[in-house]
Amino acid sequence: MSIIDDVKQKTDIVEVIGQYVTLRKSGRNLSAPCPFHEEKNPSFFVYPERQSWHCFGACNTGGDVFSFIMKKENLEFGDALRLLAERAGIVIPDRIRPDEKKDEKDRIFEMNSAASLYFHGLLLNSLAAEPARKYLQKRKLNEKTVRDFQLGYSLDDWGALKKYLMDRGYSEKELVDGGLLVQSEDGRTHDRFRNRLMFTICDSRGRVTGFGARVLDDSLPKYVNSPQTLVFDKSGTLFAINLASPSIRRLDQAVMMEGYMDVITAHQNGITNVVASMGTAITDKQVNDLKKLTKNIVLSLDADSAGEEAMLRCVDYENTFDIELNVVVLPEGKDPDDVIREHPDSWQEFLQKAIPVVDFSFDMVSAKLDLTKAGDKRTLVDKVGPVVSSLKNPVRRGHYIQKLARLAGVNENAIQASLGAAKAAPSYRPQPQPQARRTGRATVKTLLSKPVEEQFLAFLLKHPEFSLRSRD
Repeated sequence: MSIIDDVKQKTDIVEVIGQYVTLRKSGRNLSAPCPFHEEKNPSFFVYPERQSWHCFGACNTGGDVFSFIMKKENLEFGDALRLLAERAGIVIPDRIRPDEKKDEKDRIFEMNSAASLYFHGLLLNSLAAEPARKYLQKRKLNEKTVRDFQLGYSLDDWGALKKYLMDRGYSEKELVDGGLLVQSEDGRTHDRFRNRLMFTICDSRGRVTGFGARVLDDSLPKYVNSPQTLVFDKSGTLFAINLASPSIRRLDQAVMMEGYMDVITAHQNGITNVVASMGTAITDKQVNDLKKLTKNIVLSLDADSAGEEAMLRCVDYENTFDIELNVVVLPEGKDPDDVIREHPDSWQEFLQKAIPVVDFSFDMVSAKLDLTKAGDKRTLVDKVGPVVSSLKNPVRRGHYIQKLARLAGVNENAIQASLGAAKAAPSYRPQPQPQARRTGRATVKTLLSKPVEEQFLAFLLKHPEFSLRSRD
């Protein structure tokens, strides 16, 4: 029997697909809304006897458990085979001779795993790690949490990890390429992480991709992360995704926080659908990974850290990835770690008060403006208007046009005209003279087709200096 047949035989397609959608009995088979497109009536069917699936809706496609995982997780066949083999407890034998090097990525994963166990052992057993253990006690983290997250400690030594891993067969070059060693200009190398609390970072399959490291004193930088490697890209990484995935699927919601300790404290207190962006603004890669698990994403931010541009960009993610983004705003000076440690039950209250990211963007921009001034009204429309225009759903777009009109204190027609002008603006580019005349005639025709009042309101919104003059 081949490895593929063995994996198929030991894998139940119902159990696998049931992790992604809620299946309901439909005679001898099961049905659900298709996980690959939006629909109201279930058109997705799973056939237990044949161990296959088919979508009779927009997808009009089907296959076996391998094709489902490939499509849902965006994997090549080999990666889907490995994922399902791991799930079934089947070891896929290496197809290389023992004296040959393994694939470079596999070597880095193995090397990182060995380093993680080394750091973890030091945290639990080394006298030198006492300051790290005291820090964790201060943060009220228990032993189970320390083990679940495989927290560790790096010695205050320039070559301890280097010696440990090279003694186990890894080359100096591999350690540099994997980000565990730093190489100076003269070619000498030393440990990247020294005298720090270590956070093990894994991918969704539990493979160690890199590390975060925090100082235990007042020295800077406070945090150091692994550099970009073949297996680690900070902008596309979600801390604790390996631990949070089951809860995210079950609750159909993911909460994204900012820091390691925020997430660790949340998980210890039973809030396990939580991941961290590792201090970076949310990226399209992170959103795309979370979308495989849920379309409902909540950003937990403090008001100071939420960048205006980053929030406006999140609205684009809503449109691009067809997801729902909400924002939890915590009290000034508080982060999720503080809130959960002090009052664990209050977290659910904050979560219930989460607001859509578009509303949050409105609040952020308007809070910095004096909307009694015409110039600030124009600024509000210029900044938030494109966000409103980008909304695909016409009812939702209309709702926010009304809100923008109320905030700016102008007629909805003025907002509509302003958004229309802004949308059309990019199309006006320098042209040869004959074409410019034709464009001019088209523009006049367009303007004449609009009500005079609408033109006038749009003009005042774009040129507030005339609005002020008209009151003199």
